[in-house]
Amino acid sequence: MTAANPGTGTTPHGASWFQRFLLPGFAFKAVVIGGGYATGRELAEFFLGSGPQGGLMGMVLAMLVWSAICAGTFALAHAVSAYDYRSFFKTVLGRFWWVFEIAYLAFVVLILAVFGAAAGEIGHAVLGWPLLVGSIALAVSIVAVVTFGNHAVEGLFKYVSVLLYAVYAVFIVLAIATFGDRIGASLARPAPTDGWAIGGLTYASYNVVGAVVILPMMRHLTSRRDAITAGLIAGPLAMIPAILFFVSMIAFYPGIETQTLPSDYVLRRLDQPWFHLLFQGMIFAALLESSVGSVHAINERIDAVLRERRGTGLSHRARALLASAILIGCIFVADRIGLVALIGSGYRFLAYLILAVYVIPLAIWWIMMPVRRRRSRAGVPPYRAAP
Repeated sequence: MTAANPGTGTTPHGASWFQRFLLPGFAFKAVVIGGGYATGRELAEFFLGSGPQGGLMGMVLAMLVWSAICAGTFALAHAVSAYDYRSFFKTVLGRFWWVFEIAYLAFVVLILAVFGAAAGEIGHAVLGWPLLVGSIALAVSIVAVVTFGNHAVEGLFKYVSVLLYAVYAVFIVLAIATFGDRIGASLARPAPTDGWAIGGLTYASYNVVGAVVILPMMRHLTSRRDAITAGLIAGPLAMIPAILFFVSMIAFYPGIETQTLPSDYVLRRLDQPWFHLLFQGMIFAALLESSVGSVHAINERIDAVLRERRGTGLSHRARALLASAILIGCIFVADRIGLVALIGSGYRFLAYLILAVYVIPLAIWWIMMPVRRRRSRAGVPPYRAAP
């Protein structure tokens, strides 16, 4: 079965090996890395509490969970040609597809506000800019990319991924050369590993929405095999930089666990000003690709509706205006009216809600596949999305 591109009826002939197998993983990594992963704060929060060995076990578990959910999501998206989250959840949730959209939009408000603030801090720390300037720079960069649709977004994911993997590779080399003995000692030292499974599952659940956000990147898939392979690869592609980062962090275990910015803590001890600057630039790029993924998903959701109703999608100008409206609302307005704090107070509830309306229904959908096949043999269409 060959999937059609949304709104065009064409098949993804000529899709490259990179587009079929690596692009989905790079895109997934782009969404989940965000600010907390890039700075090490999330890694300390979810994994260091289980010690160096337990933390690594938790990260491997989270990676396996990501691979499984990505494979199931990509395969279903390919099967029903659903390359935006609205189309996908019309299949998974039927008439209740809008429940996911409410939860997702709340997440977008929160993460864009947080990323905007983080970009402001980077601009202030590195270049001495006022905080607002860094936030504006991020917003302008996001609009510049999403204006030109999938092609520009895919290019961003590709080239920022090269930068990101290169920076993390240099990071681990410098860390091992500078304090490799401390890393080895931390790994060898007996430490409690309690809670590693809970940490891994919680972190995986916390970020799994990224698999749905990147559905526009799935249009290059040519078969279910492509989809499953890309999904299985996505987990390692997203987690490998985190593991490299974590290994460097454990040189300073347990003290680093309480640091607000573990990356800055390690970088200061490396005492390489040039690399410190490069790493800050990489974090800005990570914030950019995470933000672009979230905003582009909304653009593609609206584009798909317009194609259904009038046969043409969003123009470049419309994409730019829509992205600008989203960013102004999320980065510059939501925090002023207290919406970010309100959503943040219910953040765990939102995470559990996404699990309830996404992961569990997805699992049920695949569990029911034998029943669906029997219906197909009886002449009943196997896939039915809500109108």
